[in-house]
Amino acid sequence: MAKNYVSNKQTTPRLFSNELIEKLSHVHPTVPIVLYLPFILYFLFSTFKAGIIQTSLIPFLFLSGVLFWSLMEYIIHRFVFHYEPKSALGQQIHYLSHGIHHDYPKDPMRLVMPPAVSIPLALFFYGLFWIILGGASMAPIFSGFVFGYLAYDMIHYATHHFTMKETKMGLWLKHYHSKHHYQDENYSYGVSSPLWDYVFRTRPPQTEKV
Repeated sequence: MAKNYVSNKQTTPRLFSNELIEKLSHVHPTVPIVLYLPFILYFLFSTFKAGIIQTSLIPFLFLSGVLFWSLMEYIIHRFVFHYEPKSALGQQIHYLSHGIHHDYPKDPMRLVMPPAVSIPLALFFYGLFWIILGGASMAPIFSGFVFGYLAYDMIHYATHHFTMKETKMGLWLKHYHSKHHYQDENYSYGVSSPLWDYVFRTRPPQTEKV
């Protein structure tokens, strides 16, 4: 596979001529935590307080939401971020949404999703969960879904900026995601978990660590 341009400098290239839009595209990795952790805790607390759902079921529903996020993470990464549009406009949108990350994988300010994108997506999925599940079971599942997203953002940032040597799992995830960037981008679509790569057979071939 032909190698694309890759810069390993921790630099943030300019993307937009408009100063405001350019600043909004720079996101510190703590922003998702500040934005979403309070909502996760609120949904869980409100579920326990309401007493509508049996307490023993709440962890199961929460983990179901985490699992559903991991599937969405895989689908979005594989079929949206790695879709190759034909039109010039489509290619530009693709580059802004994900191509820039493959060119500058160590950019410290564009490794987590900007709130201008993540908030509308969160509202969309909230509405979807409400329509499908209703009010009772929706809260713990949605809180698990958002927690899964938050874990994804933090793990993604860590795999690019930390050694991850503290745990075998962390180091393994770092090597796993590095293969997607530096060996073959047609494999290893899971970032926070390799589960769906195993299910859909997109696990990378056995190659050297990177």
